[in-house]
Amino acid sequence: MHFDRSSKEKPCCTLPTVKKLLEQKRKRESSSVPSSSSTAATSPLPPTTASQLSTTDPFTCTGASSNYSDMAVGYEQWSPAPEPTLGYYSSQPGSSFADTYSLPVSSDYGLQQPVEGFGDTMPQGYDYPVTMSDPSLASAWPPLGAGHSAQLSVGTPLDVAKLEEARMLLRGMDYNRTTGQDEDGDTILHIYTAKGMRECAFAAAERLRDLGKLDAKEHKGKTALLVAVTANQPEIVQDLLSFGTDINACDVKGQTALHLAAHYGFPEVLQVILSCRPAVNLEARNFEGMTPLHCAAISHCVTMKALSTSGPADVNLQNKAAEKLSCVHMLLSEGASLLSQEIKSNKTVLHVAVKEGNIDLVRYLLSIPLQNVKDFVNMKAHGHTALHMAAGLHGNPHQEEMLRLLLSTGADPSIRNLEHDQPAHLLQSGHQGEQLKLMLKKRSTSSRRRIVSLQDQE
Repeated sequence: MHFDRSSKEKPCCTLPTVKKLLEQKRKRESSSVPSSSSTAATSPLPPTTASQLSTTDPFTCTGASSNYSDMAVGYEQWSPAPEPTLGYYSSQPGSSFADTYSLPVSSDYGLQQPVEGFGDTMPQGYDYPVTMSDPSLASAWPPLGAGHSAQLSVGTPLDVAKLEEARMLLRGMDYNRTTGQDEDGDTILHIYTAKGMRECAFAAAERLRDLGKLDAKEHKGKTALLVAVTANQPEIVQDLLSFGTDINACDVKGQTALHLAAHYGFPEVLQVILSCRPAVNLEARNFEGMTPLHCAAISHCVTMKALSTSGPADVNLQNKAAEKLSCVHMLLSEGASLLSQEIKSNKTVLHVAVKEGNIDLVRYLLSIPLQNVKDFVNMKAHGHTALHMAAGLHGNPHQEEMLRLLLSTGADPSIRNLEHDQPAHLLQSGHQGEQLKLMLKKRSTSSRRRIVSLQDQE
């Protein structure tokens, strides 16, 4: 940070910016293999700026910037990611998501550095009991239920001795440094949160809450809560919520805490946020018109795409995919709407999953009991139904299974898109295309016979 050092201040308390923190984090992660679980340090380190915390999940969900080095955590272009990119807003039903969303796999914000003259580091690990989810999506994180309060217990309790040390440290600092904002808009709370220093963040939050500055935003609109979410710090998220931080605050891209937790695939953070229902807005839209459920689905598609390339031996990707699928499950269990359509292209999460050939997500979505399942399956995105999109998945190994799943849940092969094409018209040429076309025609004929039969009965 860039405050003037007072003569009373201890020389050990240098304050690098959050921006630098995130840059250092990216350098460390680029030189090592990403881990499937995050380990956060809570030792009271000298704060750096909230912009330094970058996750390794470069998914451009176009609603937020992608790295904390420019003080925004979100969905723009990141540095080269270990996963392939996926395109989303393409007009053709069978094209891939590429060009719009890119997102590397690991989002590990473990920072553990000793603070000179302040004692030992405080390791704080979060173990996610995740196994690769099966098609029925047995989740390691069960639904919270509407009755849960914001006092959901996460991790370990605060270390009272460390907390008192943190309070003493703040009392020894210059008042402007502990209550003001630097040239990037970071408060000391942003910085301690970005570093994962829980006790220091707690002490800083106490001070800023009393001054009415708990939800101060840095220059990209991130509150300390949004920094804590992006840094995968469920305990700090819980602490900040207990202080009364605004759970629906958004950054300059419209990303709320729920969008960010869903995008990065942080189940424990997501569970803490969802425990605040009904205060949290499940259907909040970022400035690209996406709900948190859209962000979670797209993020899962990206990881599954990477997994299909790397093979099932990649345990880190398997765990990440399971975490992200669990986030989809949690959002739906808490009442997120399957019928919500993303504003730009009118896609539901089913369109998203089918378009990307994500068979695991398609199986799960179609297994959810709905009274109006046929209406859901036949919803259109710029004229295309999910069946049109599945027909356009030329060469995808799951194309036939997807078509069968959609047809079995009420997809109508006679519906035409804006070009007046039925799904059968979008199939590939050759023997496989002819076989799939025959399957669609048989189902269409069967549907017409049922309609005629019903009309006769009437």
